[in-house]
Amino acid sequence: MTEQRLADLERRLQQIEDERAIERLIASYGPLVDAGEADATAELWTADGVYDVENWLMNGREEIAAMVRSAGHQDLIGRGCTHFLSPAVVTVHGDEAVAVCESTLLVKQDNGFRVARGGVSHFHLRRAVESPHRWQIVRRITRMLDGSATSRALLVDGIAGTVR
Repeated sequence: MTEQRLADLERRLQQIEDERAIERLIASYGPLVDAGEADATAELWTADGVYDVENWLMNGREEIAAMVRSAGHQDLIGRGCTHFLSPAVVTVHGDEAVAVCESTLLVKQDNGFRVARGGVSHFHLRRAVESPHRWQIVRRITRMLDGSATSRALLVDGIAGTVR
């Protein structure tokens, strides 16, 4: 095996490992938030990370953890719900990355569940300084998929790997 071929394989393996780590991080959000794990949910973000969802802007881990601990969220998970994030499309740019997925919030109602929200989530991520195999969310923007140009642009930018 040539040095160039080995270097190419190492680069490709690193890309796959990075994409998989980001996919796992994003997939962790639903189970963590539905279990009410406020601190673990907040740790998905950088210390100064931003969560911008509809009309709620959370800055930093403390505000994200407070959202999970809030009466409204605790009532939601107490009634029964699932935050489901679809598989993400991930684009890695060195130590930065962009991912996009669609999300569905299902809420228990009577003998089943009703769809409470369908949205798009656009993520800007960064490799953690303390661990080169760990990624964290710098900014997550979530909007309803309501047909608006804004929500469609999040999808397009995410697929293109454009940082917002």
